[in-house]
Amino acid sequence: MAARAFVTALTAMLLAAITDIHGNLPALEAIIDDFTRAGADLVVDLGDIVSGPLWPAETADRLIALGWPTLAGNHERQVLMPRERQGASDRHAALRLTERHRAWLGGLPKTSWLFPDLYCCHGTPDSDVGYFLETVHDDFGRDGSLGVHAATHDEVRARRSGIDAALILCGHTHQPRVVQLDARHLVVNPGSAGLQAYDDDHPHHHRVEAGSPHARYALVERTQHGWRATLRAVAYDWHAAARQAEANGRGDWADAISTGRVGRLERDVVGA
Repeated sequence: MAARAFVTALTAMLLAAITDIHGNLPALEAIIDDFTRAGADLVVDLGDIVSGPLWPAETADRLIALGWPTLAGNHERQVLMPRERQGASDRHAALRLTERHRAWLGGLPKTSWLFPDLYCCHGTPDSDVGYFLETVHDDFGRDGSLGVHAATHDEVRARRSGIDAALILCGHTHQPRVVQLDARHLVVNPGSAGLQAYDDDHPHHHRVEAGSPHARYALVERTQHGWRATLRAVAYDWHAAARQAEANGRGDWADAISTGRVGRLERDVVGA
C-alpha cells in the first residue's frame, strides 16, 4: 500500500527545475511567481547560485529560507576557493557572503537522486564543468558558428556514465534543451535563470546565447506514460539586473542579461 501511494504521488507530481541563477534575484522571483501559478509541487535547484556581479548574498538568503533541494555547481566550488584562485565573478560574490552563506554552500551535494527514477547533476554525472547536451567544436566564426552545437544522441548516452534514470536534470551550459534518448530516457537542461549568454575558451573558443533576455526554467511532470518537460521563458525586469551589473563594473554581464547575446567580453571590462 505504501509503495502504491508513493508511485501515485510521483505520477501526480509537477516539478520546477531551476539552474544557473548567478545571483539574479529579480529573475528568480519572476520564476517563483510563474511556477507557483502553474501549481508546481516541488522545486530543485541545480547549482551556480550566487556567482556574479548581481545580488549574491540576497539570493543566498532567499534560497536558504526556501529550503529547496539544491546542488552545488562549479561556481559554488569556485566561490569557496582561496581569493587568488577566483575569477572576477566568483570574487565579487565571495566578498559579499557571510560565514552562514559559506557553510550552506559548502554543505550542498554535487549530485542527487531526487527520486528513484530522477537523477540531478550540474554538468554531467562525472564533472561539474562537463557539457551534457552540447558539444564544443573548434569552428567558432566559421559560417556564423558559435562553436557549440547540440550533442548527438551517442554523445549524450556516453555522458550518462551508466546512470539509468528515466529523467536526468542538468545545467551548466545555460542552454535550454530537451533530449529524448529513447522511449524511457529523457535528459533536460532548464537553461539559465539569471544569465542568458556567455563566452568561454575551453576546450575551444565558443559562445552560448539563449537569444532573448528571459529567465529560463523547466516544468517536468511524471505521468503514467513517463516524464515530460516544458521549457519556460519568463519576462522580468532584466534592465534592472543589467543596471546592477553595470554598476558593479561588469558591462559584459549587462549586455548578456539585457539581450540574451554576447556583447562586451569580460576582458573588455575587467582586463581579464
